[in-house]
Amino acid sequence: MNFNKENVLLDSMALIEFTRIYLAAFYTLVAVFYTVRIISMKRQMNSEVVFVGERYCSNWKNHITFRLFRLLIWGSCLLRLYQPSFDGYLGLFPALQFTPVILTGVILLTLGFTATVILNVNMGKDWRSGIDPNGPHKIISSGIYQYSRNPMFVCVAISQLGFFLALPSVFSLVCLIVGVYTLNSQAIVEEKHLLETSNQDYQTYYAKVRRWI
Repeated sequence: MNFNKENVLLDSMALIEFTRIYLAAFYTLVAVFYTVRIISMKRQMNSEVVFVGERYCSNWKNHITFRLFRLLIWGSCLLRLYQPSFDGYLGLFPALQFTPVILTGVILLTLGFTATVILNVNMGKDWRSGIDPNGPHKIISSGIYQYSRNPMFVCVAISQLGFFLALPSVFSLVCLIVGVYTLNSQAIVEEKHLLETSNQDYQTYYAKVRRWI
């Protein structure tokens, strides 16, 4: 019995160390993806694709909050890679530091981001970050958008939940709460804009399809 417990503990410790490397690499990949995506789209379209809005408006606050927390997560993951003792400042939850929980987190984190990338690419030149005052040029209501008005936000939220489970701590829990709140706030702001500027088609779509799932 003790031998089995020791094996389980060793497996969990090995996974924790793997996750330490994986999270640092994962969020570096996220940063590279969005940076390349935004720069390449700007060059292709010769126009802006990121719209944060006027300072202190809801759209601006949501963007700034999400960016700050994304940088904080990335920086923390890099720091704990080179300074494992930094974990002591994150408020780890020992009761959740086990293989099933951490592995579930890694899977959700990966699937959420992968789905987000696919949705980004499928939107092509219609993708925007924030509220484009001159758009959108068309309403997408087919495919996954038949079931959710904000599938990309759902995928980001799943990824954020995955981060909490992959690194169960006070820090990741705060990031999850702030992230989900910000996503919901941004969804409300963007939908309000669309209701005010789009035609009857979007109003029909809005009434028919749920905001989330």
